[in-house]
Amino acid sequence: MADPFDEPSDDADGVLAVTISEGPADRIDKALARSVPEEAALSRTRLMRMIADGAVLIGGQPVTDPKTRVEAGDTVLLMLDPPVSVETLAEDIPLTVVFEDDELIVIDKPAGMVVHPAPGTPSGTLVNALLAHCGDTLSGIGGERRPGIVHRIDKDTTGLLVVAKSDRAHHGLAAQFEAHSVNRRYLALVHAVPSANDPRLRGTKGVSFESGGIIRIATGLARHKTDRQRQAVVWDGAGRHAITRVRVLEGFGGQAALVECWLETGRTHQIRVHMAHAGHGLLGDQTYGGKRRLSSKVVGDAAAASGNDFPRQALHAATLGFDHPVTGERLEFASPLPQDMASLLDVLQRGV
Repeated sequence: MADPFDEPSDDADGVLAVTISEGPADRIDKALARSVPEEAALSRTRLMRMIADGAVLIGGQPVTDPKTRVEAGDTVLLMLDPPVSVETLAEDIPLTVVFEDDELIVIDKPAGMVVHPAPGTPSGTLVNALLAHCGDTLSGIGGERRPGIVHRIDKDTTGLLVVAKSDRAHHGLAAQFEAHSVNRRYLALVHAVPSANDPRLRGTKGVSFESGGIIRIATGLARHKTDRQRQAVVWDGAGRHAITRVRVLEGFGGQAALVECWLETGRTHQIRVHMAHAGHGLLGDQTYGGKRRLSSKVVGDAAAASGNDFPRQALHAATLGFDHPVTGERLEFASPLPQDMASLLDVLQRGV
């Protein structure tokens, strides 16, 4: 899932305030590419164009030289274009609505649904469905093809997602995601059983252990150098800082485990990449899961077959909690495991 953009200043919806993060090469072009949260949907090309157009300000003054130096902690203002009219078509796609009021809507997303249109998926997305369900009430801050979207989960990940219906809700939710005050917990089925007693895991760079049996994974994440559809672990201040915490809930003969993961940051594919880095890729993950197979001799034929043939990454956004951005009320939501993961869990439990 990815962090949303910083809360804009109060005087204009089209101003995005970005705090420069720690990292190398603190030219403003490279620092912004590293620091602008992913949900702002600002590509490197667009950031360069904004600098050239004088739409990037420091201390109220436009900066047009991409080599201008900035320091960690500096605040840079980006003057965004007003949201354009959404051309995405509304589609009458069924939605599982967990909560809805005039400000926001919480959806329990099924597997196979992309959150917003993109090349190759112009329709059938959550945004298409929301346009039909909510009409023109969705926040426009996200810009074209992303109305109301404050955070995302992957196409084949199931579970809870909050969407803003008003600009003030969008601002408030984005600020909470940026402050890491949103409670997001995921359930995943992974290969083998992560353990603090495993010398290999203890020696894995970026992995540490906290009280209560919690495994902490902290790395940089960036696009893979050769496969732009993937993310990769990077070091030495490169990429975006990412922290995942993991707790084992149940193990299955050393072959698989049900784990709970929660995010301190929310980067693209973060849980999937971090679990693979730790040597415990998700069952069914064709991108990061590797070629490991469950042994029928240990978990039984049914469980091995179900786990080895699981058609998607076994990942579910199970809980979501945040303060209502307008009323201040604390909202907490929970989603049960979807049927496919529940069935896989059942055969694993029966097979050991």
